[in-house]
Amino acid sequence: MLTISRALYEKIIEHARKDHPDEACGVIAGPAGSDAPTRYIPMLNAARSPTFYEFDSGEQFQVWREMDDRDEEAVVVYHSHTATEAYPSRTDISYAGEPQAHYVLVSTRDESETEFRSYRIIDGEVTEEPVEISE
Repeated sequence: MLTISRALYEKIIEHARKDHPDEACGVIAGPAGSDAPTRYIPMLNAARSPTFYEFDSGEQFQVWREMDDRDEEAVVVYHSHTATEAYPSRTDISYAGEPQAHYVLVSTRDESETEFRSYRIIDGEVTEEPVEISE
């Protein structure tokens, strides 16, 4: 189960809506081994695409190095889908390289409804998990 603060939940949704019609992406770091998302890190979608996201390699290197220096890891890796449901695509599954992470997807296809879902993706296997939003 992903437990996430309401503030972080809202930041992810805000980023996804702001970058629409392109996919938004980023991570939430937390202390290594804690499974506690604490530090929000919005990232640039280098692909600038409505159907694909890609971290900028230089930015990703810098963010991962900073997390390492702070004894953190990517607890949440998030991105948005602009025209489809919040479910990992084949590409999303093939790129999922953080087995400890919660993969969060937000669909921005409907302006009046928020679809926020979380998955574990390990060795190509996708498992949806409950999301608990804490105050």
